[in-house]
This record gives sequence, structure tokens and C-alpha cells, in this order.
Amino acid sequence: SSRTISLLSQLEKINSDSVLGESDSARYVTSKILHLVQSQEKTRKEMTSKGSTGIEVILFFSYGFIAVLHFIIMKCGGRRASVLVAKGGTQILLQLLLTASKDSPPNEELMVLLHTLLAKIGPKDKKIGMKARINGVLNVSLNLVKHNLQNHRLVLPCLQVLRVYSTNSVNAVSLGKNGVVELMFKIIGPFSKRNTSLMKVALDTLAALLKSKTNARRAVDRGYVQVLITIYVDWHRHDSRHRYMLIRKGVLQCIKSVTNIKLGRKAFIDANGMKILYNTSQECLAVRTLDPLVNTSSLIMRKCFPKNRLPLPTIKSAFHFQLPVIPASGPVAQLYNLPPDVDDVVDESDDNDDAETESEIETEIDDDKDQHFKNDDIETDINKLKPRQELGRPIEELKMYEQFFPELSENFQEWDLVSKEPKPFVSDANLSGPIVVPTASEE
Repeated sequence: SSRTISLLSQLEKINSDSVLGESDSARYVTSKILHLVQSQEKTRKEMTSKGSTGIEVILFFSYGFIAVLHFIIMKCGGRRASVLVAKGGTQILLQLLLTASKDSPPNEELMVLLHTLLAKIGPKDKKIGMKARINGVLNVSLNLVKHNLQNHRLVLPCLQVLRVYSTNSVNAVSLGKNGVVELMFKIIGPFSKRNTSLMKVALDTLAALLKSKTNARRAVDRGYVQVLITIYVDWHRHDSRHRYMLIRKGVLQCIKSVTNIKLGRKAFIDANGMKILYNTSQECLAVRTLDPLVNTSSLIMRKCFPKNRLPLPTIKSAFHFQLPVIPASGPVAQLYNLPPDVDDVVDESDDNDDAETESEIETEIDDDKDQHFKNDDIETDINKLKPRQELGRPIEELKMYEQFFPELSENFQEWDLVSKEPKPFVSDANLSGPIVVPTASEE
């Protein structure tokens, strides 16, 4: 017990003196504490007891080093972030995040620094989503957002981390079950021009989450398709100077993601989305900077427009194909009797959604197994990539054609007309003296 107190006192002294250069002393003290914690149950209980300050000292010590890392990454950019990932920094930061989240209440400064670092190095680590799920920190950021909706300084880096997590489809399904979709709609609505940076990140996160068909169905069931269309119309009306084009595009990306499923397309049509996007796109055509909005709106409308088979007896077709004989009953007569706005093409795109999560998990496991062999099938040898030119017939059979193409095999030399013998070949390099051009009489 006295040994642990002594080591904690030394660590606290290093913290108070802010001597970060004494890395050897800090490493020695922390290694001794780690050894005691690993070997003695009594030490573990003492460190985590209610009146003990051991955890607080260690977290404060960690905060100092995390602050240094934060400064280095923010100032030096992506190259340093890649180095941190290569050294295993992602795993350490996730473990620190899990430890810090167990405090009640969590240290806000430490949480902001950790989430800022994770959001910065996240795109450099392709396995960060899987690492976060394995370490059990997937819901830490989500819970922080739930309990600190008004604290935008903390919510913004948490949303950035959630956006990184959501690129993993399995994580997106897991977060959706814990209410992340409903939470995002609390942040993006109703219309307000305050904290637009926060809303932009929330829209990007929501668009990534809605790529999961499970989350898209959850959004449709709760009527959020109508909410998205209303938000887009509000921004279109109030953004007269087109300063918030990225937010408007973010809303369209959410609509594009949710309309990937059949229920989403039906909800979009029922909410009069076709007419709304068509009218707003017509108003955006005069401004070239709004072309991304027009392009995304066109993709959504093309995807959601009802599909019909030929022949089309309705006004929707520019051509009218009349069958010579139409039976009084049967499938063709049923198609002809459908109303003009009915989609008569069977949409089976969502029939296999039940196995979505399982297939995604299996795909991720297979990717982990094959990550060391993912480039083995790519040929990089230029000589092997060149096509081989092979003769269609043996060379012996081709010799019979030599007489027709003597220029390919004969050794042509200049012929002396006087001696009737070939002249010796003389190159330009062997000529000494001026070259004399013969006159017409000499020729």
C-alpha cells in the first residue's frame, strides 16, 4: 500500500511540475504501477476505491501526453496521423477513451481531446470501426451526445467520430439499434442557421447511417422522409445567397440514402418529393454553383420514378405500342388496366434484407483474413503484361513465301555496272574527304 502511494506521489509530482521532458522517470513510475496492478489484487482494489485519487492522477498524467499529441497532430497534419496509426496509437486512444468514460461525470477536456484525435486519425485507419467495436467504446461517443446536446464544443468532435464509425456497416446497424438515427434528427431539425458546422457533420453522419437498410427502414417507419423533405425546402427558401449549399447537399444525400430501399422510394413519392425536387431543381438551374444540388436531385428522381413495361398505353410514353391482339383476361390486360401512376414492375431489391447484417459481418471477417493477400492477384511485371505475339504457323512452313518478299531476307548491296560485281559497303563514318556528286554526263 505504501509502495503504491509513493509511486502515485511521484507521478503526481511529475504532473504538477509539467516536466514532460523527463520521459525516463515517467516511464519508470508508470511501469512500476502497472506491475503492481497486474500482480496484486490489493493494489487494484486500492486504486479503484472510492476515496482513492489513483485513477485521477493517472488520467491527469494521460491528459498531459494527449494534449501534446493533439498539438502535434493538429499542427503537422495527416502525415503525423499516419505515423500515430502505424505505432498503434488508435488502440491506445480507444482504451483511454473507455477508461475515461467510466468517470462520473467524464472529464470534458479529456473527452474533447480524445475525440478530436480519433476523428483526425480515423480516416487513416481502415480498421478503426472494428477496433472501436471490439474495445467496447462504440456507444461512448453516442452517450456523450445524448447527455450533452447543448454542449456544442463536446458534441462536434463526438459526431465526427460517429461519422468515422458509421462507415462500417456493422457499426451502423449497432448504433441504429441504440437510437442514433432519432438522435441525429434532433440535431438537424428544425431549421436554424446557428451552428451550421455542427449540422453539416450531423447530416454527413446521418447519410452514412442511412446507407444501412436497417436504419433506412427505421427512418421510414418513423416518418423521417417527410421531415428531410421539409428541411430541404426550408433551406432552399431561406438560403437566398447560396451560402449553405453544403448543408442542402447533405440533406439530399440523406434522401438519396434512404431511397435506396423500396419503402423509402414509396415514402418519398407519397410525400410529394418528386414535385418538390423538380421545382427546386428548376430554380437552381440559373446558378452554376448549385449544379451538385441539381445532379443529386436528378439521381433521386430517376431512382424513384415509377417503372413500366412496354407497351405503354398511357400518356407517360412518347410512343404508343399497340398489341395486335389483347386477350380479355390475363397479365397483359391487367397491365393495360392499371392507373397511369402505378409502378407495374415488380421491385425485388429489398427481398434479401433480413440477412444483411450477417452477410456484412461475414464479409468483414473475410476481409480480415485476406488483408495480407489482397494484392496477390495484381500483376506488376511489365514484361508479363505485354501480349505475346505467336505465329499462327511454324517458321518452316513460312519459308515457302520468301521468294515473294525478298526484302525481308536478301542482303541488298550496291551493284557495279562496269565490273558486274557488288561494291563493298562503305558507311558514312569511313568516308574521308568531300563527297563528290557525279554530273549528268558522268552518270
